[in-house]
Amino acid sequence: MTHKHDNPILVTGAAGAVGGIGRNLTEFLLARGHKVRALVRREDERAETLRRLGAEVVEGDLRDLASMHRAIKGCGRIYFGMSVSAAYLEATVNTAAVARHHGVEAFVNMSQMTVTQMSISETTDSPQHKLHWLAEQALSWSGLPVVTVRPTVFLEGFFLQLAAAGVRASDELALPMGGGKTSPISAVDVARAVAVILDDPASHIGQIYDLTGPESADLDHYARVFSEALGRPIRYRDVPLPAWSESLRQLRYPEHVVRHLSAMAELTKQGRYDRMTDTLYKLTGEAPTNMRDFVKLHAAEFKQRGPAHS
Repeated sequence: MTHKHDNPILVTGAAGAVGGIGRNLTEFLLARGHKVRALVRREDERAETLRRLGAEVVEGDLRDLASMHRAIKGCGRIYFGMSVSAAYLEATVNTAAVARHHGVEAFVNMSQMTVTQMSISETTDSPQHKLHWLAEQALSWSGLPVVTVRPTVFLEGFFLQLAAAGVRASDELALPMGGGKTSPISAVDVARAVAVILDDPASHIGQIYDLTGPESADLDHYARVFSEALGRPIRYRDVPLPAWSESLRQLRYPEHVVRHLSAMAELTKQGRYDRMTDTLYKLTGEAPTNMRDFVKLHAAEFKQRGPAHS
């Protein structure tokens, strides 16, 4: 295989969960003829899968200086993304400091669209939103060639991981979002946009890209889309936020994550996630994945379990 560049592109969080950006980004960059160095937290079958795809796999911790030197040395471009974590700011600054030391030519930072609505005097109840905002401040002070990507809520999160059990068990989208509208985007589409940026970053340096899905609608609308895609009636049930948050704790979600997801749900209720951009199309030339296609793609995970409903 001929490579466009001798230097690999570093992709952090490459072994991430299903719907993780890093994993999809690795595939897209390899398909575009780039060498990819994939940073993983541990050696497991997900790391092995990345190797089979053709990536160079490095094990390391974003908060550890030595492992970030190992990961970044020799890379010209970096994708930085990390799942929701109380250590998010430390990881960002640690990675940025080492990236600056090695003189990288592009640093793509995966942020969140809510940061667009934040300022020195306005934050949200999510500790993660605050860390994203602070991380963006630090990166802007760093002098690094940064490109900031701010997606809205992911389809893979609220509409798959957090909703699938309710759809399977009782044909319900059970989420605490009131009548608020939201424009979820697929992590695969976000990865596609990042691949375009990293393929030829020069014109993107210093830009901020707000990414949404193709429509902003309320949960009753999305329940109808689920019904159509799955061929059975699915209804939206607006669950009380405290009970929903408690159910996440029962599922062993860390408190930092629970607070973040709860804040997102509350902001959706308040209309703060009713937002739309055509930035994804402008970057990639492709329309974002719509809810119907997403549900059809993951239909197996929404299949009824146990006795069928009459």
